Amino acid sequence: MAISQAFSGTETVSTTEHSLTTDTAGPDVDTTDGIFQCFLDLSAMAAGDIFEFRCYEKVLAASTQRLCYVATFAGVQAQPVWVSPSLILLHGWDMTLDKIAGTDRSIDWSIRSVA
Repeated sequence: MAISQAFSGTETVSTTEHSLTTDTAGPDVDTTDGIFQCFLDLSAMAAGDIFEFRCYEKVLAASTQRLCYVATFAGVQAQPVWVSPSLILLHGWDMTLDKIAGTDRSIDWSIRSVA
């Protein structure tokens, strides 16, 4: 199985939930099948910042896309690179970032896949 970087970029995260698969306001819908893992560089976070990573997926192809995983980050990160669990996704998924509180921060990110 090949490992690849499916999506990547740098986003200045604000209070608009940002799709990592389309680089727009999200969540969006991607139907690429695979095992995906997100890497976030949270080294820019400071005291008072709260950011949230979310993953959405459809249970069936005809289902409604719903939240399936969430991780919340607050303040300075002792371990600045965060890695999500590996998620098996296929019917209509997205990964997003959102600022809950604090200052807009520039975050480098990468979604990697095994397919």
